[in-house]
Amino acid sequence: MLVLHISSIYIKMYKLFIYLDKFVDMGYFSPEDGGHALDLSAGEARGLPIFGVAVRYPAAHVVPLHKHPYGHLIYADRGLLRVEAESGQWLVPPTAAVWLRPGVPHQLVVPVALHAHGLFVHEDICARLPAADCVVHVSGLLRELIMALARAGHQATSSRRIRLLGALLIEELHSQPVLPLHLPWPASGADSPMQCVCQALLENPGDDATAAEWADRLAMGDKTFHRRFLQSTGMTFGKWRQQLRLMSSLALLMQGMPITQVALASGYASHSAYTTAFSTQFGQPPSAFAANR
Repeated sequence: MLVLHISSIYIKMYKLFIYLDKFVDMGYFSPEDGGHALDLSAGEARGLPIFGVAVRYPAAHVVPLHKHPYGHLIYADRGLLRVEAESGQWLVPPTAAVWLRPGVPHQLVVPVALHAHGLFVHEDICARLPAADCVVHVSGLLRELIMALARAGHQATSSRRIRLLGALLIEELHSQPVLPLHLPWPASGADSPMQCVCQALLENPGDDATAAEWADRLAMGDKTFHRRFLQSTGMTFGKWRQQLRLMSSLALLMQGMPITQVALASGYASHSAYTTAFSTQFGQPPSAFAANR
């Protein structure tokens, strides 16, 4: 009963976010601006196909649920950013950027202080960009293009130069691989018990309760739990939880926590087990990721 009660609260909160979303279609909140939406009128007035903003966010800051009529590319040159939408969550380290299609409601969670660069892409250009929301690798060239376009709105930069930078950004973005930094989420109202399980694990990635134990808590059979979890997320329970643990561990690494402590906090029995899983998922050991934070 407690699990179902928590799930009910979660659904009500999400509906409240959707309600508030009607009032913040252009919301891109910043503590530097007193919590108000950023003014994008300058970029819109110039009629540019791509324009941007740059914002500093402190640790533990949350940008409330909002959406844009534009495609949205978000990059943080330092720190770590979590982007949450109804369909899932994306974790964005300094070597990556998240791409969101126009009109996707999302909120930003800032585990580690960061400097974010957001680009807004007119819908008629979005057909040439990824057809699904995703996290992409950021090459050195793409990084410089993102930062240059984000700064351009605050500088006396010619429209011709901005258009050329934007055209090059589109071409460079095409060549970047999609990274395994997405955590699918049960759709709102589709399966509230599975939402409750996911939310509980998100809040405590080190929770070692087995699928059988979760099934027992939800008063359902083991096979039923596995089937419903797979239907709700598109992933098995074990794979989803590992993805969550590895993604959550990135924030701890960025904060400088020793790898053994990160492993234990993330639910792994040892340094070696965590390193093996991390290397398989991300193509590099956690020590290499931490060294580049």
